[in-house]
Amino acid sequence: MAEIVRMPKMSDTMTEGVVAKWHKNVGDPVKSGELVAEIETDKATMEFESYQEGVLLYRGVEEGKAAPVDGILAILGKAGEDYKDLLATETSKSAAPAEEATPKTEAPAKSEEKAAPKAESKATPAPAAKQEAAPVAKSTPAPAPKPAATVNGSTDDRMKASPLARRLANEKGVDLSKVMGSGDSGRIVKRDIDWFKPGMAVQSANAFSNAVTEESFDEVAVSQMRKTIAKRLAESKFTAPHFYLTIEIDMENTMSARESINAVTGSKVSFNDFVVKAAAAALSQHPKVNSSWLGDKIRVNHHVHIGVAVAVEEGLLVPVVRFADSKTLREINAEVKTLAQKAKDKKLQPAEWEGNTFTISNLGMFGIDEFTAIINPPDACILAVGGIQQKPVVKNNQIVVGNVMKVTLSCDHRVVDGATGSEFLRTFKGLLENPVVLLGQASI
Repeated sequence: MAEIVRMPKMSDTMTEGVVAKWHKNVGDPVKSGELVAEIETDKATMEFESYQEGVLLYRGVEEGKAAPVDGILAILGKAGEDYKDLLATETSKSAAPAEEATPKTEAPAKSEEKAAPKAESKATPAPAAKQEAAPVAKSTPAPAPKPAATVNGSTDDRMKASPLARRLANEKGVDLSKVMGSGDSGRIVKRDIDWFKPGMAVQSANAFSNAVTEESFDEVAVSQMRKTIAKRLAESKFTAPHFYLTIEIDMENTMSARESINAVTGSKVSFNDFVVKAAAAALSQHPKVNSSWLGDKIRVNHHVHIGVAVAVEEGLLVPVVRFADSKTLREINAEVKTLAQKAKDKKLQPAEWEGNTFTISNLGMFGIDEFTAIINPPDACILAVGGIQQKPVVKNNQIVVGNVMKVTLSCDHRVVDGATGSEFLRTFKGLLENPVVLLGQASI
């Protein structure tokens, strides 16, 4: 007997899935545990294996199209079996809402038809406007005598160039006709001669010829990942009362420690690895920051699972380094690299992106000094990390060049108070400014 294969719920936040690729065609036999399709969820593209057996009679979703969770993905049955009654019965369950929505969708269509002639009538003057503008455009290069009044000492007052600019042009052998003036009404002034380089006029002309002169745009379908990012972060921002704590950290000792570790071990430990390790150690001492808001209760986590935000083509993924406080710098480095690559390849599995108790978002490698991040549910806090900057600092009553890094802790005020967040940051700062204490807790 024919039976329906439904779109599976492959992550805790998944509401619909996109069929990235079918591995079975209509008429192909399907065995239990056999790969049927690749389904793109809100976080990764995952393989879907059938739990049923039979012949693929019907594919309910085309490649690249979406279906809601529990929607019809496919129908399996015996070869040649009639499945249309089953499909019709299933379709009729959701037909009523669609029929109710039909008048609403027709109404705008009619109004668009009525509006069409008006739109055309408004658009018709456009060509005329262009024709009127054409003579103006042709007359804009008014200083036509420019080529004649070059560097031969001409005193033609019609040339829009200052006397000083003319003299400098003569001395440097610059043809004024090839110089674009930056003064009033396009007048050539001294700075134009000083900045002029051969070929500038040609480049400028090409730049203007490639300029967009008509309105245009692209509309890109919202991916499953982007939909989930929009939903979850909007809920977080507008339901969790955020407040922010920023602190500046002296990174001199961490920089020296990193250089020594990489030289001795031959590994390439990053500053982000130090940040993850220091955050994990500080969370162990301040479990209230390592907590979650659950509505009628607060969950205080004793384990430390740190989510590390990774930028991918379609948005942002947060793979999780589990039990980060018990791992060495090199273990953290290797795990983050592996997870980041899997995220970019859309190969992350649910166990690799779920269960975070704290999140770190680092934009320092992009040259960002400091920023604030939106809390990643269910965490109570997220740490935004900026880049290491050289700036004047006071040491031993003297102003010297220092290397500092700013971090900002976003806190859910329902869980974390200002004093609690500040104590965590003070511990975190102390560990990075004295990495010997940090590294003394575990091997490198």
